[in-house]
Amino acid sequence: QVQLVESGGGLVQAGGSLRLSCAASGRTFFRYIMAWFRQAPGKEREFVAGISQSGSTYYADSVKGRLTISRDNAKNSVYLQMNSLKPEDTAVYYCAAGRTEVPDSASDMRYWGKGTLVTVSS
Repeated sequence: QVQLVESGGGLVQAGGSLRLSCAASGRTFFRYIMAWFRQAPGKEREFVAGISQSGSTYYADSVKGRLTISRDNAKNSVYLQMNSLKPEDTAVYYCAAGRTEVPDSASDMRYWGKGTLVTVSS
């Protein structure tokens, strides 16, 4: 079993940056594909970015070029560097772990953190 704890959310002005972190428990972190999802008020949870065990990355079209996902298997951690933030990026951001091939579907992810709130003011 994997437990995930997100951190790094907060309030930022449009155009600013934030770096989210997700710390995972357990010794099998390296076996999981990792991803970030987000859920804005009144909207469904959506895929943001994912990274495979070997470091291949996946991004939603809406965040390409602005957000960067990375992982450090030695530290059991995954990160989301968020640049050029927009008000529409406002959401609760969730870290997720799974054993799927491509991490872009919430239903395929096995473990979830409780989320961290990102608010981007205009």
